[in-house]
Amino acid sequence: MSVFDEYAQEYDSWYDKNRFSFLSEIEAIKKVLPPGRGVEIGTGSGRFAKELGIKWGVEPSKAMAQMCLRRGVKVEIAQAESLPFASGSFDFALFVTSFCFLKEPLAALREAHRILSPGGCVILGIIDRESFLGKAYGKKKSKFYEEAHFYSAAEAIEILKRAGFRFEKAYQTLFINPSQLRKIDEIREGFGEGSFVVMRACK
Repeated sequence: MSVFDEYAQEYDSWYDKNRFSFLSEIEAIKKVLPPGRGVEIGTGSGRFAKELGIKWGVEPSKAMAQMCLRRGVKVEIAQAESLPFASGSFDFALFVTSFCFLKEPLAALREAHRILSPGGCVILGIIDRESFLGKAYGKKKSKFYEEAHFYSAAEAIEILKRAGFRFEKAYQTLFINPSQLRKIDEIREGFGEGSFVVMRACK
């Protein structure tokens, strides 16, 4: 995760330059976010956790974790595949655009399953590999995405099921390039059109 330590500020500033993209993703997440005690896994700089009122985060990058703390998020420096929480500690776990960076996504989801209370849910937000933005990011020589592995929504749902979750619903947004947005984009149920897909799956 050295690139995120070295260029943490540059990564974080993308959300200021593309604010309507960020707000569109927030609105899509709200469609599936359950009540209760939550944790964001791969919390980055803490923007999503702060906006969604999530008090706990897990982040492997120390520089990103420092940003989380400044935004009022209590963050543990750890890997998603080995979470520093007792079983049944949370009602929901959120992954937002962090899934593509996981070395062992199935192991990470099984860990999320472990720390969730009975009936708890995982919320997974991804850039769909099959979307126009997913295809562009896959080709782009960005220092942030060099080691990323993007998944289609269908692939992500299959991994969720293998981890022991029951898929419930999905919403999508970002139907045009984030740089062209001048307002919050439309939120539609399902997937297959929007670049950002958020899904809920529960124990």
